[in-house]
Amino acid sequence: MEGFKKFLMQGNVIELAVAVVIGTAFAAIIAAFTEAIIDPLIAMAFDADDLADATVGPFKIGLLLAAIINFLIVAAVVYFALIFPMAKLKEVNDRRKGIQPDEPVETDVDILHDIRELLRAQQAPGPAAPGSTPRL
Repeated sequence: MEGFKKFLMQGNVIELAVAVVIGTAFAAIIAAFTEAIIDPLIAMAFDADDLADATVGPFKIGLLLAAIINFLIVAAVVYFALIFPMAKLKEVNDRRKGIQPDEPVETDVDILHDIRELLRAQQAPGPAAPGSTPRL
């Protein structure tokens, strides 16, 4: 019993529980937004019921197409209504606080390119050609 109690009191279990509760509440908001705004927009563009009834032989391909279209529209709305504005808000707050965005990290390809250029410079007689100087 002590081990079970210790397991329940671990931080990651509690954080996971909080994430599930918040995720469920967020899913309710997205479902309401979809029903109140997205579905009427889709209905104005075309009759989704007709699309859902489309079949190819015995396959109800219309159901799949309607679900894909609905997913893409919901994903776009979530991105442009929630994710993108929050990222911009974070960027503005970071700039206000004087936090600079991270500099791009040098990749393995960049390092290999530098090594190649250094080797070429060592093998070539005389000065290296313009534009072939290694980045440091």
